[in-house]
Amino acid sequence: MSSPVREYFRNIYDNITSIVIGMKITLKYCFQKTVTVNYPEQHLSFAPRYRGIHEFEANKCIACDLCAKACPVDCIYIDKSGPRKIDKATGIVNEDDPKTGKLLRFAIDYSKCLFCALCTEPCPTLCIHMGKLHDLSGYSRDDAVVEFAELDKENLRTPIPLWMERNKDKIEWVGDEYERVKAGKLANHAGDITPVK
Repeated sequence: MSSPVREYFRNIYDNITSIVIGMKITLKYCFQKTVTVNYPEQHLSFAPRYRGIHEFEANKCIACDLCAKACPVDCIYIDKSGPRKIDKATGIVNEDDPKTGKLLRFAIDYSKCLFCALCTEPCPTLCIHMGKLHDLSGYSRDDAVVEFAELDKENLRTPIPLWMERNKDKIEWVGDEYERVKAGKLANHAGDITPVK
């Protein structure tokens, strides 16, 4: 009879010991300085090869579909009215030439995108880059599909996220980034896979 009583008290001892060990660990971390960044008030620093939301130069795109074929999850959608040719002197597509087709749609579905940068590698005109924006919050799944051909009509290379639109006047670095995106300037694209020549 003493064995079950001994086992009962042994279980109580083991449970109390386990709780004490857990509480020691909890208290150890409870009084440490926090490492959380108050985003967006504080700017996050990214690695040089960080791969964020794409930046797209529609005036360089020949709609060759190589980026869509390289995409492992089929999240790039391209429609064109005909073949597009680049003017070798300027390095951009001559939209005024009647023989040049129109880029009807270039879209990326960010609910599928892996941010792997495999779409940037095969591009012969280097018109798609990995950007530095990381937050594309929205209110519906449709907000995750970015229509880059439509953005190009507004002279944008990447979408302007809601948080950036709302905080541009309150937070200095957000205002600077908003002005860069609004002006159609590209971020550095160190995250791209450089083509082999």
